[in-house]
Amino acid sequence: MQRLAPLNPPYDPELARTLTRMMPPGQEPLKLFRTIAHNRHILDKLRSTGSYLLNFGTLDPADRELVIQRTCARCGCEYEWGVHAVVFGAQVGLTGDKLAATVTAAADDAAIWTAREALLIALVDELHDTATVSDATWNALTEHYDEAQLVELVALAGQYHAVSFMANALGVELEDAAQRFPAERAA
Repeated sequence: MQRLAPLNPPYDPELARTLTRMMPPGQEPLKLFRTIAHNRHILDKLRSTGSYLLNFGTLDPADRELVIQRTCARCGCEYEWGVHAVVFGAQVGLTGDKLAATVTAAADDAAIWTAREALLIALVDELHDTATVSDATWNALTEHYDEAQLVELVALAGQYHAVSFMANALGVELEDAAQRFPAERAA
């Protein structure tokens, strides 16, 4: 249920610049961005962190999207999960059963995940469930990622927890073009 209506044009010039920077040329700002725009300072911080993680981060894009999709799924955020599925999923090969598995499959499902993917799923699940990472998962991650990337992985999960919290708590309506959660959802 929508709790805050997205702002609509005309926007004041400063907000218009921020919203324009957040979208590809010619695309209207997402409902999420227009809703968070009720607090333009939070919107600007969300934009700067999100922009870094999506455009300048050092993680492989497929790893990045797997972490984002699983984080959004674990938070029950169909809004952001669906936007990323459409905008980024296909670009990195995260489609079909693999994409659905970010919502439905357990971390130890060897029929779905490679060993490296299962490790990323475990990272997200542990952060979500315990707000930390077990020594076993951390040590396994250090075999694949350098220190800067380890920080980035945790920051990525945290950023998309925040995005999920905002979309869910503010009641942002789903985007028409976004994908929907698969019918079967993991507990």
